[in-house]
Amino acid sequence: MTPADGPRPVERRLPTEEARDLMALVREIAEREIRPSAAEEEEAGTFPRATFERLSAAGLLSLPYPEEHGGGAQPYEVYLQVLEELAAARLTVGLGVSVHTLACHALAAFGSKEQRAEYLPAMLGGGTLGAYCLSEPTSGSDAAGLRTRAVQDGDTWVLEGTKAWITHGGIADFCTVLARTGPDGSRGITAFLVPGDASGLTAAPPERKMGMAGSPTAQLHFDGVRVDDARRIGEEGQGFGIALAALDSGRLGIAACAVGVAQAALDEALAFTAGRRQFGRRIADFQGLRFMLADMATQIEAGRALYLAAARLRDAGQDFTRQAAMAKLFCTDAAMRVTTDAVQLLGGYGYTTDFPAERYMREAKVLQIVEGTNQIQRMVIARYLAGPPAGRMS
Repeated sequence: MTPADGPRPVERRLPTEEARDLMALVREIAEREIRPSAAEEEEAGTFPRATFERLSAAGLLSLPYPEEHGGGAQPYEVYLQVLEELAAARLTVGLGVSVHTLACHALAAFGSKEQRAEYLPAMLGGGTLGAYCLSEPTSGSDAAGLRTRAVQDGDTWVLEGTKAWITHGGIADFCTVLARTGPDGSRGITAFLVPGDASGLTAAPPERKMGMAGSPTAQLHFDGVRVDDARRIGEEGQGFGIALAALDSGRLGIAACAVGVAQAALDEALAFTAGRRQFGRRIADFQGLRFMLADMATQIEAGRALYLAAARLRDAGQDFTRQAAMAKLFCTDAAMRVTTDAVQLLGGYGYTTDFPAERYMREAKVLQIVEGTNQIQRMVIARYLAGPPAGRMS
């Protein structure tokens, strides 16, 4: 196969025959049902709800969770490669699956046996879609500074406040919400599972973003939203730890999505440079461009190896916080470089919406920001290397 023939399947090392069959299904759905309409739907700002229902029916919204509650019981090593394939076809879908998985994490990992039995089957395989509500207008990177408050009133909690930058805001069927139930700081936060149609829960108009127009991102307003105590996840005051545990896994999802977008950009650049001729030969034959392609491919392979190594630590039950931060940092920075180079390789065509390279470049940028900016990832990594900072420099 030549680069001009279009995207080439990534050669993957999958641990079981079941995983290989799963990946074949994902590739079929991506190529037949997602990629063909991606550009048109992104331009129109259309959210592919039917696609998520299709993924749910195929068991692709539940992959890393136990079978007993409707999960796919797949290791993170496999799940992340599925995310990469979906993101390569359309980031709105890949990132949406990652966010949904993140929204299920708190209940799956910290919920009671009764809560998991009651809520998880519908969350994992019932065609529903989740949102993760941590960030606020005044507390993004400083998650411990959140102000949304939950006050107990008998057997219910009353939530007041605003969450910001919420993927699936306004369309989610359920929300994992972190709210303040105690004093300021990380120890006064509690997690709740809130129905998407709860009385008093409203969404602001979606943000107007430079990319991912098909994925709604909106503020959510909690105006006297009542939630039964039976929907409190974990112990009161345990929410910050629950949030951090979810984010470690979520950052690996973002890393995989970034590699998917970068791979799609490389495929586009390979096809274009193989088919475009200047000065009597393919532009892919010019050494300067060949070196760019080689660098792009190397960054993608390195990023893929990094997120898979972190996933294997997670699957083995070992600490992977540092490696997750490294994977998120490296993969998203690499995606930004690779997509920028793809636009350059296409020349003037890369700057037009007739080719997807410019869309990949716009989409890659957000991945350096979501689920902890890359500056925050550097802080996490440095803390593991050198310990917490001793104090402010004068």
